[in-house]
Amino acid sequence: QVQLVESGGGLVQPGGSLRLSCAASGSIFGIYTIGWYRQLPGNQRELVASINTLGGRTSYADSVKGRFTISRDRPKNTFYLQMNSLKPEDTAVYYCNFRRSTDDYWGQGTQVTVSS
Repeated sequence: QVQLVESGGGLVQPGGSLRLSCAASGSIFGIYTIGWYRQLPGNQRELVASINTLGGRTSYADSVKGRFTISRDRPKNTFYLQMNSLKPEDTAVYYCNFRRSTDDYWGQGTQVTVSS
């Protein structure tokens, strides 16, 4: 079992920044991928960024490249999504996901609202 707890969401003005955190606990071992997804009501979840523990390879959706950065604090088993130059269209519930082979776990989500 893996538990994921997101934090750091909130209300921010356009152009502002937020840092989301995903604290992972439980069976954290081996090679796995952490992804940050976002979802608007009625929409599918969209993969925003991911990091793989094999070499630390990262990937980003085109819509956030150059603005968002995913990172990892290995000793703390905590993963971050630094979001800069936020836009109103970044407004969504953001979810952390842990994926390893057939293991697939989700956090509860954190709301990000970008509005003036």
